[in-house]
Amino acid sequence: MVKYINSEPFDFSLPKLLECAKPTEARGLQRDEVRLMISNRENDKIHHTSFKNITSYLQEGDVLIINTSGTLKAAIPITLPNGEEGRIHLSTKKEENNWLIEIRQVIGNKTKRFHGIKQGDTFELPEGGVMKITKAFYGNQLETTHLQLWKAKFSLPISIKSFLDKYGIPIRYSDVQDIYPSSYYQTVFANELGSAEMPSAGRAFTSALVTELVSKGIQFAPVLLHTGVASLEVNEKPFPEYFKVSATTADLINRAQMENRRIIAVGTTAIRAIESAVGENGLVVSKQGFTNLFITPLRGLDIVNGLLTGFHEPRASHLLMMEALAKRYHLKVAYKEAIREGYEWHEFGDLHLIV
Repeated sequence: MVKYINSEPFDFSLPKLLECAKPTEARGLQRDEVRLMISNRENDKIHHTSFKNITSYLQEGDVLIINTSGTLKAAIPITLPNGEEGRIHLSTKKEENNWLIEIRQVIGNKTKRFHGIKQGDTFELPEGGVMKITKAFYGNQLETTHLQLWKAKFSLPISIKSFLDKYGIPIRYSDVQDIYPSSYYQTVFANELGSAEMPSAGRAFTSALVTELVSKGIQFAPVLLHTGVASLEVNEKPFPEYFKVSATTADLINRAQMENRRIIAVGTTAIRAIESAVGENGLVVSKQGFTNLFITPLRGLDIVNGLLTGFHEPRASHLLMMEALAKRYHLKVAYKEAIREGYEWHEFGDLHLIV
């Protein structure tokens, strides 16, 4: 059964106008021209700048953990059992044609959770393809209060990668009205497709900025975590996600930790990957597989002591992970300032560096 969070979520009022609905490319900006807020979790001091100036706020020897997962065109149009328009959102690949998926109903330019699904339902797809619902992921097909993923089997005339290239579209937040090219959902670090939704904290990096950071002595530690659907609401844990940490990255992180250098995760996905690879002796090891790790203030962090991330919605589960790094008081101070200064939320929005 689904396990829920008992901690009281961090709540605040987010003005609708701060929901960023367009990527930088559609706003006439370079990716690194989004805004950046830097907050110091020790003294609660806050600075405002442009992301292209991030080099000034990092130190020689800092390690940035980056997620190299690329974003799939993971939304497939379907007709729901009630005859209305819907979408399959692929979440996690279990085997080539076996996935965890979410079914959503399309209403205008938005989608919402659809609960009229049961084991054995089949959906016709283009080119004679079929998707069959084999089982509710947590064994309760009557779940309607919280997110329910389903185990599904695809029977396709071509590979699922080719099928998604032809018929899929990127999963969008509800505030994004237009369909944008798949390239808008890739980061400069992406080298292996697999994420249902973009690891968006890395989106603002450009090749030129990465070169500038390396020349200053900042190191990059690549990890892989294929993100599943992120439409989690209050008190919902993330579902299992595939991750991989190499021996090279493990060694780089362990040396940085022994030398008391800053280890800054680029996104909550990078945190989840690296913290999932910590051995019993507290050191990072080479590891891959599916992680169920859920990070809360009670669990804490073993490795990461800094975070670059977007701004998260009120009561979102990711805020609990952030509280494992910075106290709630600091987040309240930072988010109050972000709202006052008009920072923009969501995957195409501005960024927040906590050090």
